[in-house]
Amino acid sequence: MPEVIAGLRVPDTAAVAEATRIVQEMVSPAFYHHSRRVFLFGLIHAEQLGVDPDPELLYLASIFHDSGLLMPFSDVEQRFEVDGADHARAFLVERGFPAAAVETVWAAIALHTTPGIPVRMAPEIATTQLGVLTDVLGFGLDGLERGQVDEILAVHPRGDFKNDFLRGTLEGLRNRPDTVNGTVNSDVLAHFVPDFRRTTMVDRVLLSPWKS
Repeated sequence: MPEVIAGLRVPDTAAVAEATRIVQEMVSPAFYHHSRRVFLFGLIHAEQLGVDPDPELLYLASIFHDSGLLMPFSDVEQRFEVDGADHARAFLVERGFPAAAVETVWAAIALHTTPGIPVRMAPEIATTQLGVLTDVLGFGLDGLERGQVDEILAVHPRGDFKNDFLRGTLEGLRNRPDTVNGTVNSDVLAHFVPDFRRTTMVDRVLLSPWKS
C-alpha cells in the first residue's frame, strides 16, 4: 500500500524503497528526516506552482541530495553536491533509468545549493531546491498550510535540526575546504573554523598570472 504523509504520496517503486534503505543506513536520523521533508515540501511547492515533476525522480534527488557530505564518493576532491550527484547517478544507471532521468536527478542534486538557477530549470530540479530552502531556511513556510506541515513533522520530526544540520555540514566539508570557495558552504567553515580563510573571486583576479 502506498505511503501517504499529510496527503502527499510517496512513490511506491523498487528504486524508491532501495534508495530509502540505503540513505537511512548511511546518514544520521537528522539528515534522513531532512531529506524526506525536502521531498514532501518539494511536492507542495510543485502544487503551488502548477508544475508536475516526476515524483520518483524528485524523491531520488531529495533522498540523495546530502549524501555527498558523508564521504567523498569520487577519486578526486570535489564539491559535496557533485559527490552526491555522482552517487545518485551511479544508482540510477545501475537500475536502468533513462539517460534524461539520470541527468535530471544529477542536476537537481549538484545545483541544490546554487542560488537563482534551479528554479528556472526542470520541475524536478526546481522543486528539489525549493524543498531544501523551505526545510533549511524556512522559505515559503508562511504560505504552507499549518496542519499539513504539522503532519509532516509528526512523521519526520525536526528535533535539534538547525544545530544537527550545521554540525553535519561542517564535518562533511572540514577535510575539503578548497571545494567551498565561491559557494554558500564557505559560510559554514568561516563560522566554525577559526583559521579558515576564503579565497574570494577578487583574490583570484588579483593573483592571476596576468600583469594587468
